[in-house]
Amino acid sequence: MFTGVYTALATPFTAGGKTDFQALETLIEKQIASGIDGLVLLGTTAEAATMDEAEKDELLCAAVKQIDRRVKIIIGTGTNCTRTMLQNTEAALKHHPDGVLIVTPYYNKPNPSGLIEHFRRAGELGAPIVLYHIPGRTGLKLSADVLRQLLQSVPEIKAVKEADYDMARVTDTAVEFAGPLDYLCGNDDLFPQYLAINSSGIISAAANVLAPAFVKIYKAWQKGETEKAFSIFRKAYPLIKVCYWETNPTCVKYLLSRLGVGGATVRLPLGEISDVHKEKLDAVLKQTDKSLLI
Repeated sequence: MFTGVYTALATPFTAGGKTDFQALETLIEKQIASGIDGLVLLGTTAEAATMDEAEKDELLCAAVKQIDRRVKIIIGTGTNCTRTMLQNTEAALKHHPDGVLIVTPYYNKPNPSGLIEHFRRAGELGAPIVLYHIPGRTGLKLSADVLRQLLQSVPEIKAVKEADYDMARVTDTAVEFAGPLDYLCGNDDLFPQYLAINSSGIISAAANVLAPAFVKIYKAWQKGETEKAFSIFRKAYPLIKVCYWETNPTCVKYLLSRLGVGGATVRLPLGEISDVHKEKLDAVLKQTDKSLLI
């Protein structure tokens, strides 16, 4: 259901902090032209946590209309409040997405019974769910046993976006679940490793800038051209790494601004990146093969 390259789309803002719909249109068109398989709207990279409900709806109306079913759409609806998550999901379903992305609740650190009930209630709304596991942001790491219980209790979970850096745990869960479950890489810098353990694709923040690179890597791997895939990854890797020098999406949006797609504005509590990092980002961007960039 969810295979290939999905870009976790950034939300361009004007210098005054409003959604820049002209830049959003440009970004969407560049993404689709790069050959991606889908777009994730209102995820972490979109700074959805800083957007009010009216802004979210306005963005979804504009983006969904422009995408026009040319690629799949996943909408982020997760929060650490079950009631709010359900409200977000109901609002998202009005736009008929292919799925919803729901992060394991952060800060609360729910116990297994609460976690299962959280996702079970989301499942009752009927949309395919991509469970987002990112313990570095949420403080909650799912054991293989709890993930197994979740999948047994909530059949609407069709995919997992896995962003754990504990590759021993990732391998354990991939061996058991990748295949019947769409197992999507959530760590751009580990894409080859995830492909090697039967990942069905990637949801990538760096693809805002490097969509052609990720598409080429994925297609080469699918053809069995693993050396070619890694060669492309090696070329893209320096820029992938610098996308995360400061908290995502600060560096991604700066790089987009240097490519002429919107400004670098982010919303508080995220702030402008340091001048030192700007210089380093410029240097790495200049050295990157232009065929790998949007």
